Amino acid sequence: MATTNFFAHAAAIPFEGCLNMTIRKDGEQLTVSLLLQNEGCGDTAKAHIPPLILKGTAKELCEGFFAAITEPVAQASALLVNMEQFLKGQEAAKKHSAMEKKKTDKAEKTPAPADPKTAKYFEAMAKADALEAEGKFREAWMKVPRPDEFPEKADELRKRRASLSQKFSPDLFGAEQPTTEQREPNTDEDATDDRNAEGIPDEGQGE
Repeated sequence: MATTNFFAHAAAIPFEGCLNMTIRKDGEQLTVSLLLQNEGCGDTAKAHIPPLILKGTAKELCEGFFAAITEPVAQASALLVNMEQFLKGQEAAKKHSAMEKKKTDKAEKTPAPADPKTAKYFEAMAKADALEAEGKFREAWMKVPRPDEFPEKADELRKRRASLSQKFSPDLFGAEQPTTEQREPNTDEDATDDRNAEGIPDEGQGE
C-alpha cells in the first residue's frame, strides 16, 4: 500500500485549532481553500481573517503546497493565540483595576488618625469658620492660629487672617474710631440766632 507524507507535513506546521481545507476541482485545475479556526479565541475580530487560497494542478500543489502554507498558517495561529491572550490580559487588568479602586476608596473613607497638633489646627479653623458665618469677623480672626504655630500652614493662615481683617476695622486691637460729626452750614433759622460769631449772645439784640 502506497503511503503519503501529507499528514506528517501537516502535523509539522505549528498551529493551534482546526485547519479546515476545501478542495475544488475545475478540470485539471485545483483550488484549495484553507481556513484556520481557534475556538479558544474569544475575539470576534478573528472572523475577519480571510482563508488562504492556492490554485494549481495536482502536480504543482504536491510540489509546493506545504512550502506555501506553512508560514501563513503559523502566523494566523500565532495571531489568534495573541488575540486571546490580549483579551485575557484586558480582563485581568479590569479586575485588578477594580480591586485597586476598591482599596483606594476604602482607604479614602477611613480617616487617618490625627495627631494632637493637627486636631488643634482643624478645631481652631472650624471655630473661625463658624464665627465668620455668623458675621463675627473680629472673633473669627482671633480664632485663626498664628502662622508661627503652624509653619507648614503659614501662608494659608496669613491669607485667612488678611481676608478676615478686611471685613472689619483695620484697628484690630483698639476701639473703633468715632466718626466726627459734620455740622451743616448755617440755615435761615441759624441766621436769626441772637449770637455773635463767637457764640456769645449779642447784647444789642432784644433791647
